[in-house]
Amino acid sequence: MNTAALTAGLDRIPDQLGYLVISEDGVLASAGELENDEHTAGVMMQMVRTASRFRLSGSTDPPFKRMSVILEDFVYTVTVSGQKVFVVKRQNNQHEPISV
Repeated sequence: MNTAALTAGLDRIPDQLGYLVISEDGVLASAGELENDEHTAGVMMQMVRTASRFRLSGSTDPPFKRMSVILEDFVYTVTVSGQKVFVVKRQNNQHEPISV
């Protein structure tokens, strides 16, 4: 599969700062702030492996399809599709809660 097919649509995600497409073999594609970021790819894959171990008893469904890591300034959104993991780093536009 070529890089354009792997990354189709990732550039159009609002507020995205970068992305990674990862497989068990390593980084397949990357751009923006995550370009060639092997460290972040390794951390995200370890989080996916850990989260994948938590299955509901008797369920054959995958334990999750999407995971968000929310930090103060940005959010990593991790999506598992087939044998690939898509990680998008986005600006965190979280607003302060309104007190009334």
